[in-house]
Amino acid sequence: MAVNRVPVLKRCRSLALDPVYLGYDKKSNRTSARAGKKMSEYGLQLREKQKAKFIYGVLEKPFRNYYEKADRMKGQTGENLMVILESRLDSIVFRLGFARTRREARQIVGHKHVLVNGKQVNIPSYLVKAGDTIEIREKSKSLQRYKDILEVTAGRLVPEWLDVDQEALKGSVKALPTREQIDVPVDEMLIVELYSK
Repeated sequence: MAVNRVPVLKRCRSLALDPVYLGYDKKSNRTSARAGKKMSEYGLQLREKQKAKFIYGVLEKPFRNYYEKADRMKGQTGENLMVILESRLDSIVFRLGFARTRREARQIVGHKHVLVNGKQVNIPSYLVKAGDTIEIREKSKSLQRYKDILEVTAGRLVPEWLDVDQEALKGSVKALPTREQIDVPVDEMLIVELYSK
């Protein structure tokens, strides 16, 4: 399995991205070597795609598959793509505040700590549907790790399309999000332009 080992702050700097969207509250003091240089249209499109891939931790092939799936769905392709990415299980675990960072959310899912509708799911790319309940399994709820996580994420805003009970480490998806409810700084229209060439 491919693992992304790129230093987070370095990658954020090169993509002109705030690390907050990945769950990190650190800031980099350096500036990118390319800062201030004019970018071609293709460069801008590619950067938006790389930004989306980096935020959600998706590699090229699955990202391409998500794009094709979004293209087949009704409505605008770009908005559909963002909704699909946001409804991944690792993204939902992060949004519910059960993980400090997106990478940690992926690890929690991979280590079989998460139940979806009472069934254990260890696939970070599992697409959650409206009405699904997501919770941390009983055995893991008492771990010190989750007490620490809840201390850090207590002040984090949970999106209105999710319902969460922090004490019970349980949440549910009220409805799939609309593009307005996804606060990720990605211009999905540029991604659509890039793939439709």
